Amino acid sequence: MRSILIAGNWKMNTHLKEARALGSGLAKIQVPQGMEVLLAPPFPYLYPVGEEIKGTSLLLAGQNMNPADEGAQTGEVSAGMLKDLGASHVILGHSECRARGESSELIGEKLAQALKHDLVPILCVGESLEERQADQTIQVIEDQLKLGLGDLTHAQGLDRVIIAYEPIWAIGTGQVASPQEAEEVARDIRAYLAKNYGQDLAEKIQILYGGSMKGENAYELLSQDNIDGGLIGGASLKLESFLEIIEEGEKLA
Repeated sequence: MRSILIAGNWKMNTHLKEARALGSGLAKIQVPQGMEVLLAPPFPYLYPVGEEIKGTSLLLAGQNMNPADEGAQTGEVSAGMLKDLGASHVILGHSECRARGESSELIGEKLAQALKHDLVPILCVGESLEERQADQTIQVIEDQLKLGLGDLTHAQGLDRVIIAYEPIWAIGTGQVASPQEAEEVARDIRAYLAKNYGQDLAEKIQILYGGSMKGENAYELLSQDNIDGGLIGGASLKLESFLEIIEEGEKLA
């Protein structure tokens, strides 16, 4: 049975004092059996937040990474650096990064590099409002999956990849896909994985929903058959609201 993963993406928010306080507050919780809780602070705060949660079951993630091991890449962060700082996961292909020009091909390179360095990639896929209205949702997502996953095999760690469905029109807008809409896309993602990589692998892979999930709607979204967690933005920046989502997930774990 797939565990429920609640992942907080802090984006470019918090200062050091806030980041430490949020990490410290979350470090006090007992993560329920059948659940995982992950924090993705801004790069400068990976180490201090990691220190706050050391010795707990909380997981740490980078928000992005470069596909190169090292070199003349000013302002970039490598997979090895994330590992050095205690990260176990990395978010790749977030819609905000795609909007800044990251291609699915580049994201695929990053994903392969993450697996090479034993990082668990959270591959984000999703459609714009215009693409949804044009009935292109599934085609867009399948193209992103095809290029993001590339020719990876089970032996290369494909079964460790996490998929996050984030409809772009619901990111930071307060809008949210209905549980039925989110489940329909998650089901199609799992069907794509089954068709291209086998049913056994498709059943293992966690599929998250990202897009204005909060305490009020978390239970209904998480209770869908093919949704295994949430990639949380704004609601992860306040301890109380993030704990509400975790508590809703606990009811289903």
